[in-house]
Amino acid sequence: MPQSDPFDGWMRGLESPATHHFSIAPQDGADLSPRPRVLRVLTAGDLALRDEGGTVIVYPVLAGETIGFSAVGVEATGTTATVVGWY
Repeated sequence: MPQSDPFDGWMRGLESPATHHFSIAPQDGADLSPRPRVLRVLTAGDLALRDEGGTVIVYPVLAGETIGFSAVGVEATGTTATVVGWY
């Protein structure tokens, strides 16, 4: 039986849940494509995130954590955690 989506006719907004997910391989200086709405941490460690201005900050993160930040990039240098992107 095909899946039914009772919300198919509704417009999605910024408060809506994500509908796509993808693996992220950290790379220094590489932009994420697509750019995620949020990040989900699969394994704990450090996460080096780059913003629109090119600023990189390393955050300690826990497995299962959802990071509400639309990172431009996840840098390899400084990252030991495993994350996926949602949009």
